[in-house]
Amino acid sequence: MLGALVGDIVGSVYEWDNHRSKDFPLFSSKSFFTDDSVLTVALADVVLNGGDFAAVMRRYGRVYPAAGYGGMFRRWLGDPGMGPYNSFGNGAAMRISPAGWAYPTLEETLKQAREFTAVTHDHPEGIKGAEATAGAIWMGRHGATKADIKAWVLKHAGYDLSRTCDEIRPLYEFNETCQRTVPEALTAFFESTDFEDAIRLAISLGGDSDTLACITGGVAEAFYRGVPAAIEREALSRLDVPLRDVVTRFRARFS
Repeated sequence: MLGALVGDIVGSVYEWDNHRSKDFPLFSSKSFFTDDSVLTVALADVVLNGGDFAAVMRRYGRVYPAAGYGGMFRRWLGDPGMGPYNSFGNGAAMRISPAGWAYPTLEETLKQAREFTAVTHDHPEGIKGAEATAGAIWMGRHGATKADIKAWVLKHAGYDLSRTCDEIRPLYEFNETCQRTVPEALTAFFESTDFEDAIRLAISLGGDSDTLACITGGVAEAFYRGVPAAIEREALSRLDVPLRDVVTRFRARFS
């Protein structure tokens, strides 16, 4: 799940200032973690320690109130009586990467992804985005080829994966839905040559850069067997101690 955090942190400075090429500094003094990282770590916390995911996300929301949550999710965080709100936002996919690491079978991974997602994003497109992401991670870490992963995503989610990054890039705009983020994020992974290249391709598409790269990074870490050491150090250094502690314990157990 560190790959997802890398994507978020790298993309944090490009979300509102898109950079449509692969030539850019991965990290700068302004790079920071956003709600994507906070909620990914919240899920990792639940996987490690158990508990109600909704309650844990609300606890993290109180600790990190200014992380950049979307409007409806911010409302949900502040109202313990509020249930799922039929969302198909890309937050369903950006926080799900720990589920791709924690379970022994693809079927169990998809089941858990559905349950974790449905506490907020219970629209079928939200569920599908989370399943496609978690399933791709599970397959990547179990040695599936890119062709195998792509074929599974096509069958399971029905996404249009026919366009290349060069075809997506010129017209792609900011979009917060799963159906306009997950296919693009996966395409960046499929075209990549290594972990760093996957992140650079994702950022180069523009759009919701931190979330797009977060999804790409989660899958790329699994497929490429980890995150390069220098990138790992830079990303971890930008987390505070409590977040870094959960990440360290999760990786020790599941990576």
